[in-house]
Amino acid sequence: MFINNFDPVALEIFSLEVRWYSLAYIFGILFGWILAKKLFVQNIEIKNKFDDYLTYLIIGIIIGGRLGYVFIYNSSFYINNPLDIFKIWQGGMSFHGGLIGVIFLSIIFAKKNNQNPFLYMDIVALVAPIGIFFGRIANFINSELYGTITNVPWAVIFIQVDSLPRHPSQLYEALLEGLFLFLLLIYLRNKFLDKPGVISGLFLILYSIFRFFVEFYRAPDEHLGYIFLNFTMGQMVSLIFILSGVILIYFKNETR
Repeated sequence: MFINNFDPVALEIFSLEVRWYSLAYIFGILFGWILAKKLFVQNIEIKNKFDDYLTYLIIGIIIGGRLGYVFIYNSSFYINNPLDIFKIWQGGMSFHGGLIGVIFLSIIFAKKNNQNPFLYMDIVALVAPIGIFFGRIANFINSELYGTITNVPWAVIFIQVDSLPRHPSQLYEALLEGLFLFLLLIYLRNKFLDKPGVISGLFLILYSIFRFFVEFYRAPDEHLGYIFLNFTMGQMVSLIFILSGVILIYFKNETR
């Protein structure tokens, strides 16, 4: 049984704390960006604009992720404490919210340049699992989004939470939503190069299926609990994204 007592602060420079979660965002975006430009950006028009697109992408992730957490997961608190919405350094980001932010900013950027937004979103879908992997590892280090109580041999005790053995659900997500999803999308990519949007739809479906499954082993948010039929908020949102992905693939796959 593993004892998790990691310090969420990676290093401290004078009075400035650099946290693992911040590094996860930085490395996830950096590695994803490098990989995208070297392997996946083939359209010359997209390649010429891809560096400019990075700014839109980062804004979409940060603003979307924060607002997603505020409105989906903790709206009652922020209604009473609106100024805390801006305190991102205190934590509180939603992947689904960040995904919505990326979609909206991608559409804005592409339309501004008279391009197909799915050409950008398909590339982001291919490298997003890299960021997810780093993010879930950071969640594990931070002892957050931990799993339910269990007696499995690989259980982890999160000292900062309690002394009970729990599923390392963050690592489940890192492997499924990160590593495995990345490899699966790479495998499927060549089948749909001529149909922009299909890879984006597959990402929505596959990520959400993996997330829905892992949520059974992840402790629900204390302030939310289970929402409906013992489903968590994450599972409810995942069902919406699965449906969205199916609809997207249906229309894009029909395009000739």
